[in-house]
Amino acid sequence: MMDFVAFDLETTGIYPDEDAIVEIGAVKFLDGLPQDDFCTLVNPGRPIPEEATKVHGITDAEVRSQPAIRDVMAPFTDYCGDLPLVAHNAKFDFKFLETTVKRERCKAPTGQVIDTYGLAKKVFPGMLNYRLETLTKYFEFPNTVFHRASEDAEYCGKVFLRILETLEKNNISTRVESLVELGEMKKMVLPQLASQGEQLGLF
Repeated sequence: MMDFVAFDLETTGIYPDEDAIVEIGAVKFLDGLPQDDFCTLVNPGRPIPEEATKVHGITDAEVRSQPAIRDVMAPFTDYCGDLPLVAHNAKFDFKFLETTVKRERCKAPTGQVIDTYGLAKKVFPGMLNYRLETLTKYFEFPNTVFHRASEDAEYCGKVFLRILETLEKNNISTRVESLVELGEMKKMVLPQLASQGEQLGLF
C-alpha cells in the first residue's frame, strides 16, 4: 500500500493571487493507516472575510498570534518529506501553495499532488456528486466536522485508501504516474525556489 500525506487548506477566499491560507492540516498515512498529523493556523496578514469564516469558522482573533505562511512552510515541508501529497479537488490547494511558494520563495514539499476528486469520479462512477462529505457518508466513515483542515485531510486520506484498494482488487496500477493519468490530472509538483541555505534549514 502506498505511503502518502493527505492535506487540506482553509483560506480567506478562492483566488490564490488575492487571498491567503489561514490553516494547513495534513495526516500521514503509512501502511494503510493514519499516523501523526500536522495542523496549524496561519496568520494571513489580512482580515478574513465574513463569508470565509462562515465556511470554516476561523476568525481574525484566532489567527492574530499565529505564524505567517512563510514560517509554516518549512515545518510542513519537513513533515511531508518526499511522499506523494493527496488532496480533494487538489487543483485548488495546489494553486494556493504554488502561489505562496513563488511569492515567498520558501521551502515546499517535493511530492506529486494527487486529486481524490478526479480519481473518485473514475473509480466510483454514477454517484450524485463527489464532494468530500458525500464520499465520507457513502463509505460510512465516522465523521464530525467538515471544512476544517485536519479533519478534511483525514477524510481525504481514507477516501484515497478506498480508491487504492478498489484499483488493486481490479489489478489496475496504483503507481503515482498511473493515478495521475487515470484521474486526468496535470503534473502538480511544487516549485523548489528556496535559497540553498534555507533548504538546508540554516535560516
